[in-house]
Amino acid sequence: MKLTMHCTGACKQLEILSLRGGKWRTVAFPGLFAMLEHPSKGLILFDTGYSPRFAEATRRLPYALYRWTTPVETGVHLTAAEHVRAAGYAPEDVTAVVISHFHADHICGLADFPNAKFICSQAGYDSVASLKGLAAVKRAVLPDLIPPDFKARAFWVEQCPEAALPAACRPFERGWDLFGDGSVTAVDLSGHAAHQIGVFLRGADGNPVLLGADASWSAQAVRENRLPSPPAFILFDGRQDYKRTFGNLVELHRRQPEMRLLFTHCAEAWELCGKEGIELL
Repeated sequence: MKLTMHCTGACKQLEILSLRGGKWRTVAFPGLFAMLEHPSKGLILFDTGYSPRFAEATRRLPYALYRWTTPVETGVHLTAAEHVRAAGYAPEDVTAVVISHFHADHICGLADFPNAKFICSQAGYDSVASLKGLAAVKRAVLPDLIPPDFKARAFWVEQCPEAALPAACRPFERGWDLFGDGSVTAVDLSGHAAHQIGVFLRGADGNPVLLGADASWSAQAVRENRLPSPPAFILFDGRQDYKRTFGNLVELHRRQPEMRLLFTHCAEAWELCGKEGIELL
């Protein structure tokens, strides 16, 4: 199995919001997704990042508030579907999209993959499925980005068998074995979004790789144990859940400093885009 990272766009925001003690400067935060070429399950995506649908879904109020508060640049970047084609596949070849959570910058491309099942937390989906208008914007959700046949194609992680994680993943102890072979194990990373999930991937060298979504905005923050600034917590679904999840990531790094922790908006993960990829299994 091979893992590659891909960028679909970037938004602009103050560095200090994402990193306590950071600078009062505007920086770019990439919108990344991961492509997994699985030996038996085919092409799997972890999230789908941005696409031009973001602009379409935020043309009118109140959804335009989302675009105004987090300006997004997508023009010079490929969409997830275009990245799939560039890798030699067709969008129809994607067998599954693992959705970490339902914020717009993670699901803009869902409609481009007609044959994919959507693997996500049912509790996470239920928490946003009925949101409309300003209530949706407050949760960073754009309802138009969720395909109308979503529930018919959904596969809930809660239906997957629970599995013990290897000792290398401590303090994370248990997760959901998505494909029954131990290659991709989902874990709860609640806080930034309710019932957000990440996945541990089985590394070829025995050292797992974590796709951590938005459990942190950077690997640097985890290494240095620097939470976001207090105003950023207004954006999170669960302040205490975020702190607990972040603390677990800090402990994971302390125990396994060589483990790759790849986050959606991290500059270090961004640097992996366009490279050969990480061989797993």
